[in-house]
Amino acid sequence: MKKSYMIIGVILIILLAFIFFFIGNYNSLVTLSENVDNKYADIEVQLERRADLIPNLVNTVKGYASHEEKVMDDVLKARENLMNAKGVEEQAEANDELTTAIDKLMIVVENYPDLKASTNFINLQDELAGTENRISTARRDYNEVVREYNAKIKKIPTNIIASIGGFDEKDYFEAEEGKTEVPNVSFDE
Repeated sequence: MKKSYMIIGVILIILLAFIFFFIGNYNSLVTLSENVDNKYADIEVQLERRADLIPNLVNTVKGYASHEEKVMDDVLKARENLMNAKGVEEQAEANDELTTAIDKLMIVVENYPDLKASTNFINLQDELAGTENRISTARRDYNEVVREYNAKIKKIPTNIIASIGGFDEKDYFEAEEGKTEVPNVSFDE
């Protein structure tokens, strides 16, 4: 009789250890997943801040360079695409498009010394530069937690728990291939 109680006790201890192991790993995955979502929200906040600065920047440039309408329209279109983008991949592409459009706008600005000296433009440019730095930091932080999360859900035995719990791999927020190069802009059209 004593032996059967010991066997039942050992089985219960093993079963409880397995349950606690499962719960601990599951909760760890939930925490990592929430951390990824939080870091993604940080990117969205900075992208929205950047998008909010764009109309002011375009209006300031318009006052000095009204005949550069296509470049300014491209910036506003790229901004709208970013605001309407859904998901990591679509937002990354829209962000790259906006970066390219802003780069072209800054090239136009080089042709207008009065604009470059304008206090309003300088302030907007500083705000935009600060926001670009915050976006870069937010992207780096996001990609780091995605790397940690993706690695965790691929490791044994956590991959089994991730599969049971429906934890899927997350996308990185990456620059589109070729978008990291400085654009070649020509206004000789």
